[in-house]
Amino acid sequence: MKNKVLIFNFLFFTRIKFFICFLLLAANCLFSFSSFAQSTKYWIQFADKNNSPYSILAPSAFLSSRALQRRAKQGIAVVQNDLPVNPVYIDSIRKIPNVTVLNHSKWFNGIVIYTTDTNAVNQIKKISFVANSVSVKKIKSNQQSAVSSQQFEVENYNVSKIPISSNTKLQTPNSNFSSGYNYGPSFNQINMLNGICLHDKGFHGEGMIIAMMDAGFWRVDSLTAFDSLRMNKQIIAKWNFVDNDSLVYGSHKHGERTLSTMGANLPGQLVGTAPKAQYLLFITEETPSESIIEEYNWASAAEFADSAGADIFNTSLGYTLFDSVKIDSVMVVNPADHSYADMNGHTTPIAIATNIAASKGILPVCSAGNMGGSPWHFIGTPADADGALTVGAVDSMGNSAGFSSRGPSYDGRIKPNVVAQGQDVVISNPDTTAIEYSSGTSFASPILAGMAACLWQAHPTSANVQLLYAIQQSASQYGKNPDSQVGYGIPDFCLADVLLGINDFSAGREDVISVYPNPFSDELNISFVDWIGEKVIFSLSDITGRKILDREINMESNVSTFEINDTDWIQSGVYILTAQTEKQKISIKVIKY
Repeated sequence: MKNKVLIFNFLFFTRIKFFICFLLLAANCLFSFSSFAQSTKYWIQFADKNNSPYSILAPSAFLSSRALQRRAKQGIAVVQNDLPVNPVYIDSIRKIPNVTVLNHSKWFNGIVIYTTDTNAVNQIKKISFVANSVSVKKIKSNQQSAVSSQQFEVENYNVSKIPISSNTKLQTPNSNFSSGYNYGPSFNQINMLNGICLHDKGFHGEGMIIAMMDAGFWRVDSLTAFDSLRMNKQIIAKWNFVDNDSLVYGSHKHGERTLSTMGANLPGQLVGTAPKAQYLLFITEETPSESIIEEYNWASAAEFADSAGADIFNTSLGYTLFDSVKIDSVMVVNPADHSYADMNGHTTPIAIATNIAASKGILPVCSAGNMGGSPWHFIGTPADADGALTVGAVDSMGNSAGFSSRGPSYDGRIKPNVVAQGQDVVISNPDTTAIEYSSGTSFASPILAGMAACLWQAHPTSANVQLLYAIQQSASQYGKNPDSQVGYGIPDFCLADVLLGINDFSAGREDVISVYPNPFSDELNISFVDWIGEKVIFSLSDITGRKILDREINMESNVSTFEINDTDWIQSGVYILTAQTEKQKISIKVIKY
């Protein structure tokens, strides 16, 4: 599996040069527009990281020990894009009159500034280490259109709030107690993923760090639902990348709602999927409007989370179209708008940043979006990202929710990857001590992200790619008929736990044994090399260890292929194929569909 991880990382790193070229081309296309729109926030792209005081040979100067441990565990090297932006460059920009430096991005090698002074922008363009500048945000209200200003609400929060009272009919089992928790009406959204078994085994997210990029975490510092997080100091960092301050609790309510599906602990009402994980709370969404700066905000937050050692990201955000502008009474389409062709996994700034995060060993979990019932019914970005585990929504019975955005990605990949309950989800009411029902892929994503944290806690030596594969392989449609609505289907985290626990001793032994096709349907072929004259015993067992097939052959040549055919009687599922001689034993995980 380590080879797969290295290949995965190599693919991301080989794309980075393309990513930077994309940013520079975007800058050339957008700068002429920015002079007319009189934007006040700009992305400043630097040309290099020359003469940096930092070195990849001394990474502890810019990465926490936990971030370095994550890389070491997964065989990931510290590389050039890990180096911070050259502080000399930042200080040079900061000294220019009427310029305020807001955020910076080492992955993209640039900064976001605020200025209303076009002379300052022109001065910046002339600096030798500045490659270009891009208009990313306009502020004057008379230049903004109301066409897209509520895009965030439409894409990310399908509101169907129903207060839960004593008269509310709840579809819960007779017993919703387990592992010391009284889940109450929130039982179904965890049990649907078969996640209770992980809680029963003592995995509740302890020791895992989940970063949340969202729109605000209203009253998380006072609501009863989060008293355990506060008491146990599980919120370990917070920052508002929009206003450049630490105030995250007095703004939008969306982040409070999404956080409650993971971190809340209201016995008998709402228990989150990872109630004992640690959390990083970041505001990246500028809710009064929709502009591409939010993608750069996200990248800055992602880099902070990476440096702090986060394991998992949850992003219940999505981007397609941005606010149009009015110039001389004429509405102008925002040139930063994304098309479906951009949903190819590696084009938009936030998809690029998501892929880089995955290349650092992080598992990014993203909501698919709530545009399933609209003319644009596809996923947005970063749900399209190659490295994202994208989550769509189903109802309480496991049926696809009509609002859930659909795939595939533009380049034909399965998206969403998997689904979780996103319709009529139990969440914390941000204004009271009560709970309520609400709907949106915004909730399906963190429900699953919390379970992923518990799964990773159970298998701490696993790589992010292994985790993603196990979740997909455990899902209800894996090896059958994945589709554009639910992807591989509803994961089974108890099965994913078993899959990650299986020692696949064939890894790195492709020169000795290979199995194809895998998944298989009617016939399974096993090829061997250099087992001349040996007796080989083959067995096929299910994940409980029950042996369902036994074969014995004598190897008579230096290359041999053994076939298992007529497998109609074998049910679909995950199996362990074992090949054993007197000297060695190799086990391989195979899928029957």
